[in-house]
Order: sequence, then C-alpha cells, then structure tokens
Amino acid sequence: MRVEIGLPSGNWSEVGPAAAQAEALGFDSVSAVELAHEPFLPLALATQTTEKVELSTAIAIAFSRSPMVVANMSWDLHANSGGRFHLGLGSQVKGHNERRFSVPWSAPAPRMQEYIESLRAIWNCWMTGEKLNYVGKHYNFTLMTPEFSPAKNGLPMPAISLAAVGPAMLRVGGRVADGVRLHSFCTKRYMEEVCMTHIAEGLAQSGRDRKDIEIYGGGFVATGADEETVAKMIDSVRYRVGFYGSTRTYFPVWELYGLEDLGLKLHQMVADRKWDQLAGEVSDDVVELFAAVGTYDNIAKAIETRFEGADALRLTLPDGTSAGVMGEIVQDLHRVETPCGGHDTARWPASV
Repeated sequence: MRVEIGLPSGNWSEVGPAAAQAEALGFDSVSAVELAHEPFLPLALATQTTEKVELSTAIAIAFSRSPMVVANMSWDLHANSGGRFHLGLGSQVKGHNERRFSVPWSAPAPRMQEYIESLRAIWNCWMTGEKLNYVGKHYNFTLMTPEFSPAKNGLPMPAISLAAVGPAMLRVGGRVADGVRLHSFCTKRYMEEVCMTHIAEGLAQSGRDRKDIEIYGGGFVATGADEETVAKMIDSVRYRVGFYGSTRTYFPVWELYGLEDLGLKLHQMVADRKWDQLAGEVSDDVVELFAAVGTYDNIAKAIETRFEGADALRLTLPDGTSAGVMGEIVQDLHRVETPCGGHDTARWPASV
C-alpha cells in the first residue's frame, strides 16, 4: 500500500522541513489540500527540499480554475520536481461553486471528463509541438503560440486522480483518470458495493482493468499512543462525519445503512448554524463505519482490514507522533499487497 501524508498549509516555513521528513520516513507521497488555503504553492516549496517523494494536490478544486491555468501550474511543478507531480482534482458541490467561487454550475461528471481530456490535450501540445485543438461542449482550447508554450521537459504527463462520490463521477474516474480518490465520507461497504462497481464500469469503457488504476481509500484513521489519545481522534472523526454527513450530495452513503433521517437532521442543524452540535449526533457505531481505529501498535492491521481493496491511503496521525512511530507504521503498510500496477500516463491517446 502506498502511504500519503498531508503537508502544513498555513505556515510556509513549515512546508519544506515537513516534506523532507516525510521523504526520509518512507512516505510515498506528500499532499496539499484545498480548504482554507490553496494547494499548489506548498508543493512548489516541497520541490526544494525533496528528491523522491510524490507531490500531490489532494485535491484542487477544478471548476473554479480554467484547465489552462491548472495545466500551466501542473507543468511547472512536474518539471521542477523531476516528474513527481500528481494532480488530484475534485468538483466540489454546487453550493460552493456557485456561492463561494461564483462560477456557473452544470452536470459535473461530463464536465469533469472534458476537463481532464483538455488538460492532456494541452500537455500533449507542449510535449510534441502538435496543434492544440480540443473542442468540447464545456471547454474549447484551440490557440497556443510558442511564446505561451513552456519548454519541453522530456517527462511523461502528470498522473491525474479524481475525487469521486456519486456513480457518474466514479465512472468518469474509471474512464479517464489514473487514480480515484474516494471521499473521507466513505465506508468499506460503500466502497465495495457502490464505488468499485461504477469504477469497474468506467474501466471497461476505456479498455482497462483494476490493475490500471489507483484507488485511494476513503475513510478516516483514528490512532494514538494510548486509548485516551485514540478517543480524542475518534471525537475528531465524529465531527468530520457529522460535517460531511450534513451534505445532501453524500446522502447515498447514509441510504445504504437506512440512516437517511440522520443525514436530514444534520443538514438542518447546519442550516441552523449549529456547527458545535453536529458531533453529538454521531454515535460510536457510526464512527466505526468510517474509520480504522486502534493504537499505534495495531493500527496498521486495522487499516489493512478497514481499507481492504484500496491501493493508497492518506494517513492522519496525532500531533506529536514521533518520527520513529511514523516510519514503523509506513513500513507496516508497505507490506500490504494491493491491486494497482502503477501509473502509465503514456497510455492516453495524444488527442486526449
């Protein structure tokens, strides 16, 4: 299993040292999320202190940015890291697109497929010098002059992973992405019965199979040196489950367990701005559906069981976890066999 760890985001002085430590401890990837801060700049800083570790957005919000802008940032990060950049994309939900980013909303799955196709068309233009000619329903890119083309770098295209929750987006991931990032609001059963079914459909449509795509396990990890610390981590997960579970887009997960009423109650609480009361509605039994739980000495086995079938995991550890413990957990997870055979971005047609 490949193991990813998040980078600090608010204080740039912490990014370089954190990335260097992650590389030294054997982490396969470091990632930056788009929450209160943007995700590309921390990775630029990480290129200066690392040599081997993958650098990933996990994720960057797509529709608030033109594919051309993302293609350019990705190209520079890929070139300056020696081919280590991995672009993780997500659509975000309608409300955030329209009301937080002030961008128009349309059916996200077909738009995302064009987004990914157009990125590869742009990169192919820069790699080969061929005319840029991507014409779709949502995106059109037909102008590229030498002055605006970055220098060829001799590298393969960056890998692209797609955050997906619903059936249509999961199928898009299977069709056109190198990896699918399952949402944290995901249970093992939802992964097996819903996610993998639709990803497999998309893979078949693109002539690929399971080994050709990397699945990032959806869910949480609650661990610590002792039971008291684990309990604090569980409470943190409890709030995240309540927060995500209030969003109607994620209600299919509740429906699988007959918990639609809980989702509706959480949704109303958010509408009433009762943020501090969300966690109180999430029982221990519900938390255990979403998380691998255990102390440091048994968390690797708990992760192997809870995230069975996934190829990669974003590992969250309590503040103060020692470097030695982190390294041991990473080594244990590396021993878990997974289906993915690695990324082969050269497979994609030049026209896409």
